[in-house]
Amino acid sequence: MQYFEDFAVGQRFSSGRRRVEAAEITAFAAEYDPQPFHLDDVAGQASVFGGMAASGWHTAAMTMRLLVPSAFQPAGGIVGFGGELAWLKPVRPGDELCVESEIIATRPSQSRPGQGLVTVRVTTLNQHGETVQTFTPTLLVDRRPR
Repeated sequence: MQYFEDFAVGQRFSSGRRRVEAAEITAFAAEYDPQPFHLDDVAGQASVFGGMAASGWHTAAMTMRLLVPSAFQPAGGIVGFGGELAWLKPVRPGDELCVESEIIATRPSQSRPGQGLVTVRVTTLNQHGETVQTFTPTLLVDRRPR
């Protein structure tokens, strides 16, 4: 676990890898984002994606699943105030994802003296090293107990 004082701009953290299966793409889409290009390869071929693609929300959920057990372990958990989210490439069945995180800003909280704010750029990459998603949240991180 890392406290606010343990983070510095430029620090980087990596996750493990996760293979994306077609069945999980369709299961997630059927429940949460039932658009044809997430449910069927033929429909995906006819779409802007040119094939079945995972929902961006599924990509975000898989990113979180990779982030939580990674080396990035802020004290108090990964608790954010939102941030900028961008989907840059579709995630396809058979892709293998990993997450790279980089600290881009830190500052003590003015309203919560026991915590600080850490802004992190979370980049989700496929097996070719291509960026499929970026997320830049500001997180509330506990300060080291005195």
